[in-house]
Amino acid sequence: MTNSNFPIFDTRSFRPTRIWIYSATRTQMLRTTTKKNPNTEDPAHYLRRSDPNPTTLSLTLNHCPICPYFAPNRSFYPPTEAPIPGRYISKRERAVLASGPRVPDPNPPDPATTPPGHLLASAGMDHICIWNVWSTDQKKARVLNYHNAAVNDVKWSPQGLFLLSCGYDCSSRLIDVETGLETQVFKEDQVVRVIKFHPNNSNLFLSGGSKGFLRLWDIRVGKVVNEYFRGLGPILDVEFTIDTKQFISSSDVSKGNVSENSIIIWGYLSTSSLVYVEAYTCPCIRSHPRDSYFVAQSNGNYIAIFSSRPPFKLDKYKRYESHGVSGFPIKCNFSLDGDKLVSGSSDGCIYFYNTRSTELIKKIKAYEQACIDVAFHPTMSNVVASCSWSGDVWVFE
Repeated sequence: MTNSNFPIFDTRSFRPTRIWIYSATRTQMLRTTTKKNPNTEDPAHYLRRSDPNPTTLSLTLNHCPICPYFAPNRSFYPPTEAPIPGRYISKRERAVLASGPRVPDPNPPDPATTPPGHLLASAGMDHICIWNVWSTDQKKARVLNYHNAAVNDVKWSPQGLFLLSCGYDCSSRLIDVETGLETQVFKEDQVVRVIKFHPNNSNLFLSGGSKGFLRLWDIRVGKVVNEYFRGLGPILDVEFTIDTKQFISSSDVSKGNVSENSIIIWGYLSTSSLVYVEAYTCPCIRSHPRDSYFVAQSNGNYIAIFSSRPPFKLDKYKRYESHGVSGFPIKCNFSLDGDKLVSGSSDGCIYFYNTRSTELIKKIKAYEQACIDVAFHPTMSNVVASCSWSGDVWVFE
């Protein structure tokens, strides 16, 4: 693996803040540089071949099991379970059916026959881009200009048919990837900084903002169904625990003359919370995909480890601490099998850790400026995407 093999998506014209990748099938590497053209959205006007020139931005990954180029037209909402005619349903059973996750799709896509995913979404200061990662001639598949201000975050729906984005225009927006049309707008009274789909129910998502409010939205009705608030300052990140019964938020506490930082464990249904006051800001929270613990990226230049089970204790004997944060919103992510943890760094390097021993496995110099976000491909453990503060996106293996 060498830096010269990295394909770069140069996005300096809009400085992305989030990118999501699907899967890849080839190892051919190509660098493209985008040129912003305000008069057209034709992808052909944005691309030209050039030599590698690392720069910066921010990123996250998601897998689309049914997405070839644009995902086929398929129902966004999983079917609900129909009761047997004539059978009495008790109040308790009705409550469980109403509050529980939807029944999985009875006809899930066959990984052996459906085309592998290959799309990557990046969000920046002025728009959202969808990239065809492994295309040799036309990298930029679609440009989405629906936000009126900078975009903070972007997430794929679990089925891969929709994009959910949020930004400084105090709104979250749901966009149909295939048509490129905006389908719903969720307005708030705060700058929306982070969004997260519920792992088991794609009809629900969380949003966190600058005023410290966390809101649970139902896409079906377009309204808030629950609100979480502790008055602890702006929300920096949010993540569900592995059992999805709780979720974790990171906030920058600013109250009176006190300025501290907190990791908060919220009850998903009860809205109860447990607060940990930390010495440093934690810009990123990630749950391990298989084990009952989560990690928190700290501005103290380390990644802390917490149990996902009550009382959610901090592991005082293990942490990941070879990289640097230095005030940047550095992200980290687990591999699909949970054996590795990858993190960006303020020195422009990418750091790979063994999750069990916390030892540094590998360090790659990728950028001259800070590497803001990096993540493993969700199905190909040898493929990693990263981005830098200056606007470049690299996908490499």
